[in-house]
Amino acid sequence: MGTVGTAAVQRGSDFARLSRRIAEAGLLDKRPGYYVGRIGLVAGLFAGSWALFALVGDSWWQLPVAVLLAVAFAQVTLLAHDLAHGQISRSRRTSRTAGLLVGNLAVGLSYGWWMDKHTRHHANPNHEEHDPDVAPDILIWSQKQAEEARGLPRFIGRWQAFLFFPLLTLEGVNLKVSSFRALRRPSLKSRGLEGLLLSAHVLAYLGAVFLVLPFGMALLFVVVHQACYGVYLGCTFAPNHKGMPVLTAEDELDFLRRQVLTSRNVRGGRLVNAALGGLNYQIEHHLFPSMPTANLRRAQPIVREYCERLGVDYVECGLFASWGQALRHLHEAGRPLREAAAARATEPVSAEQRP
Repeated sequence: MGTVGTAAVQRGSDFARLSRRIAEAGLLDKRPGYYVGRIGLVAGLFAGSWALFALVGDSWWQLPVAVLLAVAFAQVTLLAHDLAHGQISRSRRTSRTAGLLVGNLAVGLSYGWWMDKHTRHHANPNHEEHDPDVAPDILIWSQKQAEEARGLPRFIGRWQAFLFFPLLTLEGVNLKVSSFRALRRPSLKSRGLEGLLLSAHVLAYLGAVFLVLPFGMALLFVVVHQACYGVYLGCTFAPNHKGMPVLTAEDELDFLRRQVLTSRNVRGGRLVNAALGGLNYQIEHHLFPSMPTANLRRAQPIVREYCERLGVDYVECGLFASWGQALRHLHEAGRPLREAAAARATEPVSAEQRP
């Protein structure tokens, strides 16, 4: 099945049958041993990066430390992602408490805001009207959005494929700004606590950097750290859906096809799996969000074989190929803006417009 338009003949019971197979294989069971080990490694990386920062002191060798700390921040963020999905603990209270400490306090990311945003993404991935991850805030994700774009998205959209990676350097700061802005929403639970933890993170982070380093070097450290953090996260999440079909209200898909057709898996060994926090198994993750990361690899052959039997496209490629597909999609989405700009440039000048 190569297009999303064939959904009319599909049956909503397909996912139920797959879910039974996955449950019978024990792949929805929690993996406490795996997460104890992973949390220990990530905590060691996070604490060790800060210890190295203090040890190096006033030195230009702090710039590689900033890159290492960006990796640590990204890995902590990926743990917060697993907490939000209930992969680590069945207790919502435990997951939320740990999420606030890991997200708000450790890396300055509002756990409540991100969880709400990410939940809406999972419900309707790549849907123009419902997925906040494809809202045309800065980038545009379809030619329809390009035709309706105004302001900054219209200005950037023409060459957004070339600007994508440079823009990712701002993603770390954008997440923090969005987290603080979310505190104004009455719907955000425990706004006072979230705000307190976010403020504590910012004060501790900037206090440590500017206490150890002279002003100019401290500024450069923050820039390098936040830029690398943003690029890391962007390169982790972009391969998952960018370049896959963008859905509209006209596309009526059942749950299984809505998740599979809009997601892409990334091939790779243990290094890719560790670097992406298991999100390289994006199809399996979207079908079973609460499945522990360690079980996604084992679920993949079951899901892939099942999709092939149903005739549902199961897309998988390498990491660099996934980035290439995402960039080509962004460039194609901006084509109406380039054509409009070219048309304006070739319009004849009227007599009134001549000097």
